[in-house]
Amino acid sequence: PQIIAHRGYKSKFPENSLLAFSQAILAGSHALETDIHLTADNIVVLSHDPTLKRCFGRPERILDLTWDDISPLRTVAEPHVPMPRLIDLLHYLSSPGLEDIWLLLDIKLDNDAEDVMRLIASTIASVPVAYGRKPWEQRIVLGIWAAKYLPLASQFSPNFSVMHIGFKLSYARHFFDTPGVGFNMLLPILMAPGGRKFIREVQSRRRKLVVWTVNDRGKMEWCVRRGVDGVITDDPGLFLEV
Repeated sequence: PQIIAHRGYKSKFPENSLLAFSQAILAGSHALETDIHLTADNIVVLSHDPTLKRCFGRPERILDLTWDDISPLRTVAEPHVPMPRLIDLLHYLSSPGLEDIWLLLDIKLDNDAEDVMRLIASTIASVPVAYGRKPWEQRIVLGIWAAKYLPLASQFSPNFSVMHIGFKLSYARHFFDTPGVGFNMLLPILMAPGGRKFIREVQSRRRKLVVWTVNDRGKMEWCVRRGVDGVITDDPGLFLEV
């Protein structure tokens, strides 16, 4: 399976920072997973939480602040780095030698669905791809939690791959009706009764399957045996050993 770094190299560096992303790639990750939120002035930023409390020690919601409010802030965790925007990560991924690294976006539900899908698309479109390089459509996967995002993905990002992120097999099966949608599922659900059947259903349809979040050796080995396509981990270095 491919190694997908969960919010970057999260076990060793401040999550969702350019430092964590670059270190994950240096460690051998094939892909990066990151989380999408919008600021009050419609800037697409990379943060798992809707508030700044856990990572930046501030009580505010990202949605209530502008990018000018957020950009001077630094993480509580050393080495005290800023929150990046999606555009910053895309510029970094445009660097020579990184063309094979792909990106999985976890599009959080706290934002207005239409706004966030439109702004992700316009942000991606604003970062040019060098002649002869892979287009963003082949490097970015849109991770959606709810079916209502499917028509928005078709509308704003028609050529991008889509993955359903979830932890309910019954809900996930609804996405079998939409051609090409992959699956990004919580690992304990797949290890529970019925999980192997779901894996077989996904694989028989030739859909992509990645799992989150896998941080111990035994579970990593389980994922390898099951033939999943990708493993989302906080510790890409450990997965490389496995």
